[in-house]
Amino acid sequence: MSAALALRDRVFCREQGVPKREELDGRDGEAIHLVAVEQGVVLGTCRLLIVDKTVQFSRLAVEPAARRRGLATRLLIAADAEAFDAGARRLVLHAQTYARDLYLANGYEPRGHVFVEAGIEHIAMEKRLA
Repeated sequence: MSAALALRDRVFCREQGVPKREELDGRDGEAIHLVAVEQGVVLGTCRLLIVDKTVQFSRLAVEPAARRRGLATRLLIAADAEAFDAGARRLVLHAQTYARDLYLANGYEPRGHVFVEAGIEHIAMEKRLA
């Protein structure tokens, strides 16, 4: 958990300028955390919050040197499996607009208009599970 939080700090707070108080929202203890690990090092992470039949996917972060290797896609696939196993019917997320195509390619659809969250443009997206 500490390695996943450290990665999120590097990506969101240091790289993207998200205030730490917004990155650490107090919900990590109630979430499922997925990690991508290589040679004992956490290279990617995301978090799933389950609320009834909906899973909120958030905090997807990949180490800069490990990007463009499919780790984010594999985390999305693992999130689908976790959500399905938990009985969820859909996943929802707030995608940073630069990453919209990643989510579109993985079955997510935009919902609503672009908005600013933590100083970064986002769009709400949703994926229905079979």
